[in-house]
Amino acid sequence: MRAMLLAAGLGTRLRPLTLSTPKPLLPVGGKPMLVWHIERLVAAGVREIVINVSWLGEQIEAALGDGAAFGATIRYSREPGAPLDTGGGIRRALPLLGDEPFVVVSGDIWCDFPLPDLIGRTLAEGTLAQLVVVPNPPQHPEGDFRLQQDARLERGAQTGMPCTYSGIGLLSPRLLEGWDEEVFALRDPFRAAAALGALHGLCWQGDWEDVGTPERYEALNRRLAAAG
Repeated sequence: MRAMLLAAGLGTRLRPLTLSTPKPLLPVGGKPMLVWHIERLVAAGVREIVINVSWLGEQIEAALGDGAAFGATIRYSREPGAPLDTGGGIRRALPLLGDEPFVVVSGDIWCDFPLPDLIGRTLAEGTLAQLVVVPNPPQHPEGDFRLQQDARLERGAQTGMPCTYSGIGLLSPRLLEGWDEEVFALRDPFRAAAALGALHGLCWQGDWEDVGTPERYEALNRRLAAAG
């Protein structure tokens, strides 16, 4: 199985920290966020990794190289000019990801979800993606979906557990069929798949943080330092 790490964003909300350093290279617990993800993917048996880069992307390529230092093979999907957003970035990288389902991990999250629990799964027939979801955090109280007892993710339902996409998922390339725009967010095909009953979820209630602001970034580092 292959994996894609999303690392092309501008990191606007984390400025001034990201004015000279791409967000996924910011250190968390003494290590760049991207390195944590790569090490965990390799430990789970995924060694073919694609990373999309745009803003300050040359720093990411210089820091990670071809992946050999991590026991992986890393290839880069370069987005010249402006980033293509999450959906557009994955769509551009599809030739590097192949025809089988692949793991996607956002480069700006911290999470201790056990990746083998996702990598060992097979998408059920008709399912376009299986997303790891978390209980709605304070910064996103309205959430993204509701997780039903049969694992389907729905929008606008009155039943099920309110939840937020964690930034980790198992995606079929078919999820992006028909999405021909160059720039679009991944939430759009997710919502379309949910409307078809083709989006499933897996709830994680462990450690997770969207490292989206300087305050949350600093709080996460303090918490990890205190935990030793």
